[in-house]
Formats: sequence, C-alpha cells, structure tokens
Amino acid sequence: MGRLNEILHELGISKVKLAKFLGVSRQMIYNYLELDDINKWPKDKKVLLLNLLGVKSPEEIDNIKVDTDYIVEVESRIETLFENSNKSNFNTDDIYNGLNDKNKELLANIIDLLKEYLEDEENAGHYNTLLYLYHFLQSISNTKELKYILGYISKAAGFTKPLEFVFDEEDQFVFESIMFSAMTLYNGGGVSSNKIAEAHKRFVDKIEQRMEEKIGRTLALNSLKIQALKELGYTEINDDNAAEVLQKIAEIESRKIS
Repeated sequence: MGRLNEILHELGISKVKLAKFLGVSRQMIYNYLELDDINKWPKDKKVLLLNLLGVKSPEEIDNIKVDTDYIVEVESRIETLFENSNKSNFNTDDIYNGLNDKNKELLANIIDLLKEYLEDEENAGHYNTLLYLYHFLQSISNTKELKYILGYISKAAGFTKPLEFVFDEEDQFVFESIMFSAMTLYNGGGVSSNKIAEAHKRFVDKIEQRMEEKIGRTLALNSLKIQALKELGYTEINDDNAAEVLQKIAEIESRKIS
C-alpha cells in the first residue's frame, strides 16, 4: 500500500479526484488507503483502481514505473471517464447551464468537495469554514486582494508555480511578498504579544467603523424609501412601482445636494 500511495502522489492524483473516479467519498478513500492490502478493498473499487493503473493484479503495482508516458496514459483514462460522466450529469442539471465543459468540471469538483465537508456533521468547524468561504466569494468581486490570497494559497500548497501570475503581476508580486513575510512572522512567533494586540485592536476598530458606516447608509436609504413611498402615495415597493420609487428616491437625494 505504501507503493500505491507513492504512485498516486507521483501521478498527481488527489484524494478528491480518486474519490470521484471510484465513486466514493474522500473519507472513504482515506479509509481504503489505510488498509494494509488492496485485496481488502471492495471488489468493484479494486477493479476500478487496477484499471486506472493499467495493471491486472495488485502484485503488479510494485512494478509500475511512473514516467511521462505512463502519466499521460493514466490522465487519459481519468479524463475519458470524467467527460462521459459530465456529459450525462451536466445535461440534466440546470446549475451547469451556460458553462463550457472546463467550467462545468471545475464546478462539479467544487460541489463534490463542499458536499463532503458538509456531510461530516461530527466536525462543526466545517460548516463555519464553508460559511466564511461563502462570505469570501461574496466579497471577491469588490476586493482584488482576495484573488491574490487565493493565488498565494495555491502556490504555497504546491498547485501553482511560484512565478505564475494570472492577475496584475506587479500587484500580485507585492502582495505575495508581504503575505509571505506575515506568514513567516506568524509561524515563527517573532512578534511581541503587545504589538500583536495593538494590531488586532486596530483591525477591530476598522471593522466596527465599517459596520457603523454600513448601518448608517442602510438607515439613510430606508429613510429615503419611506419618504419616496409617502410622496407617491404607496405603502410598499412592488414589481409594478419599483422603477417609479427608485426614481423618486434619486429625486429626493438630488434635492439635498442642491
């Protein structure tokens, strides 16, 4: 089994991709790989794995030589399976409508991974982690640095080459350099506790200020909405009067400016 793990690593086959190939959860893959003999795997999963590796018996695994040709061969088998699977799934699920095959596969992989996290109800942290991820995605279009964070993580985890820049190269380069310095300090513990406390207090103050500003804008907008409805003789906004109410709100705001 040790050699099997080495081969999967050399092939670049992640636990998520292997789980998808075998039609099981990622946790089940970990359970399989912890067994001391592949013959203890369910027979259908063992056959699928042997077919993926291009061998006829578990004993042949030790003789596998991972070279360029072999990697291409295995990748071809995986992609063929995924393409056939995606074609059958994507045509029946509205969530994939309007996406090309490449984007469909990426979304499917993300959904599979998220589902596995949420299915693990024993780990309450998974829910909060994905909730924060949801907030992250909601904010990513308004804050370019969030994209740089993703790039940094991808590089630090070894998925992306360190000198690959898909966003603004200069900005991303500077951000990654600062991020690396910050992570080095965090892991090395080279900053005094007093300075850390001061920095976190500034962080808290900044967030609270933004929240207060957001509440203020919400209250102001609500006040404008109430005034607009009153002047138009309406009691609420609906599909029929929404455009008129918004126009009236803009008019009321212009009065204040002038």
